[in-house]
Order: sequence, then C-alpha cells, then structure tokens
Amino acid sequence: MALETVVAAGGGEAQKKNRIQVSSTKKPLFFYVNLAKRYIQQHNEVELSALGMAITTVVTIAEILKNNGLAIEKKVLTSTVGMKDENSGSVVQKAKIEIVLGKSDKFDLLMNAANVSSPETASKDKE
Repeated sequence: MALETVVAAGGGEAQKKNRIQVSSTKKPLFFYVNLAKRYIQQHNEVELSALGMAITTVVTIAEILKNNGLAIEKKVLTSTVGMKDENSGSVVQKAKIEIVLGKSDKFDLLMNAANVSSPETASKDKE
C-alpha cells in the first residue's frame, strides 16, 4: 500500500515531539509500545496517530499501555482525510485516528519495578 507510506512520511501538519505516526507494515507492535513508554516518560503524554489499516495497531498499543496501568486515555479523535492516490490520481478518503495518552499515577512506580526486576532475574539465573 503505497498510499499509507506516503501519508506517514508527509502528514501535512508540523511533527510534534510526542507524536508517533504508526504504520501497520513498517515496525513490530512492541517497537511502538516501547517508544510510547519512552515518550510518556519524557513528555508526560504521547499522541498516537494512524490512517486506514494501521488504526487497529494504534488501538492495540493504547490498550496495552492502559491495561498495564502505564497510561490514561485523554482524548480520542476520529476523522477522514482526502489523500491523492499515486496510481489513479483521484482523491481517496482514508479513516484517521488520533489517541492522546497521559502518564498514569503509577507510571514511574511500574517502570522502576520493571527496571529493577530485570537485573534481579539475571543475577538469579547466574547462581
């Protein structure tokens, strides 16, 4: 799908520092989950954005972060955007979603617990 690739590369609006434009074909799911965690840590919130078939990936990322207690849902926006199809030259309507997630109260505690448990497990394996 050349259309999604083009859209992800040139979204039309200025790139925000805490925005992740998700593609359903480019990166694995947990790449985006870990990137979102890092953005929440740095900016206290993250904006996940996707078009078309990548919408399900964005919803899954948001649900993973919420179900693990790392994020709270602040805003969900849906819309359609007109994109010019490279092949036919006609304007095609694409569904778009934007989900803004904020840092949960337990975020730092959970992230520290995850970082602490990793070295402990490694040292127990060595014994």
